[in-house]
Amino acid sequence: VTIMTIAVAERTGEIGLLVALGAPRRTILGLFLGEAVALSALGGLFGLLLGVGLAQLIHLLVPALPVHTPLSFVALAEVLAVAIGLLAGVLPARRAARLDAVDALRAE
Repeated sequence: VTIMTIAVAERTGEIGLLVALGAPRRTILGLFLGEAVALSALGGLFGLLLGVGLAQLIHLLVPALPVHTPLSFVALAEVLAVAIGLLAGVLPARRAARLDAVDALRAE
């Protein structure tokens, strides 16, 4: 169970309303994929900040231990975080886009 699966389950009624109002399935898919990318990018950024901060703290405690974080590693880590988030969001987004309006509104 991922955050995006829970997000789709919690917003079934909203998705049903969007479908009933004529929102294309592509729009609903894009909403959830966009949310997955945004969450994973933010999580990757916070993880990078925490990692760099802890590395600097370790460097202060053990000055003989050199700390260097190449920018290419930072970029790669962020790209991987976004890619993993996007992959994890595909199935829940497809499920949301395929919901039937009547069933989704009835579930609410």
